Parts: sequence; structure tokens; C-alpha cells
Amino acid sequence: DEKAAKTDAANNDAGAVGMAGPQAAAVVTAAASADPLDTYEGPAITSLDIRVGVIKKVWEHEEADKLYCEEIDVGEEEPRQIASGLRPYMNAEDMEGRKVLVLCNLKARKMLGFSSHGMVLCASNADHTDVKFVNPPIDAKVGERVTVPGFEFEGEAAAPIAANPMGKKKIFEKIAPFLVTSKYGVPEFLGRPFMTSAGVCTSAISDGTVS
Repeated sequence: DEKAAKTDAANNDAGAVGMAGPQAAAVVTAAASADPLDTYEGPAITSLDIRVGVIKKVWEHEEADKLYCEEIDVGEEEPRQIASGLRPYMNAEDMEGRKVLVLCNLKARKMLGFSSHGMVLCASNADHTDVKFVNPPIDAKVGERVTVPGFEFEGEAAAPIAANPMGKKKIFEKIAPFLVTSKYGVPEFLGRPFMTSAGVCTSAISDGTVS
């Protein structure tokens, strides 16, 4: 009996060793496929009012060598005036007529005398030497709100936060570290793409940040 017990124990040990490889692989696979949303503790992505806009007019800011001033139609009665630090990266003639994404629920603020009301979203590489627009699909509707799969964007609970608390609580600053582009240049929040009714948004920057 003692001999049989030793034999059984040895067989069990051998079986455990044999299972170690697959078990380890399963653990690695599970870790790799873990949903980053499970550990996210920041503000809801629905706090942001990101809309499709089209740039109607661009001119250089008279007092700031890095700023463009833009008029952007985001589906409101009047175009928004927005200042963007894009002069080191883009030519004005390449910007006019472009569809872009605009973060709309920001308070208007003076930028060297120019009242800027909103922010154009761009993707950049790690050292910020390359900056490109985040592009909605060509058929996206001007004024439509950008959504993210897995989050409810309809109804009162999903309404964007008002501009005042947006700034005071630094909502965008808390969400921004989680806005990135994939290796394919798709802008994402926690691995989920920016979407419009016409499809997925894109950018020319892979593995970058969005701001």
C-alpha cells in the first residue's frame, strides 16, 4: 500500500508538471486580454462632447508664431472660433475644408486676445515632433457627436458635462492619458475606437497620443 501511495503521488506530481505549461500560457493570455475598463477609475468618456466639425477659415494669429485661428462649423448656428498651436506642423491651405474632431464643452478663453472656444483633437508621436488631425470619416455628419463602443451616449445620463465643471474638475486632463492611437492609427479610449455614424475615425499617427 505504501508503495502504491508513492506511485500515485509521483504520477500526480508528473501530471502537475505537465499542466504547468498550458496553465502558465492561460494566465498570460488572460492577462493580455484583460479589459482596461475593469481598472479604470477616471471620469466617464461621455463627459466629453466631441463633435465632427469642418474648418471654414484659417489665418495666422498676429501675436503668436505657433497659433492658427480657425472658424469651425460644428453644427451650431455660428461657426466656433478656435485657436490651435498647429503652425509648426501644418500649412493653413491644407487645413481649410478639412473635417476634424472638436472638443466642444470647454469654456471660451482668451489666447493672446483671441477668444478660443473649443479644441481641435490631434494625434502626436511620443516626442511631439509629428502632429496630425484625428480624422472623422469623409461621410461623417458635421455636428454629430463622436461615440465609443460599449458606452451609452443616449439619454440624460450620457449628456456631456457642462463647460464650467469640465474645467474646474479637470475632466479632460484626467481622461487624456487614456486617449491614444492604436498601431493602426485608430484613436481609442481604453482600446475602444472613436466612432461616427459613418464609421471609425482614423489618424496618420500610430501608437500616439490624442489631445
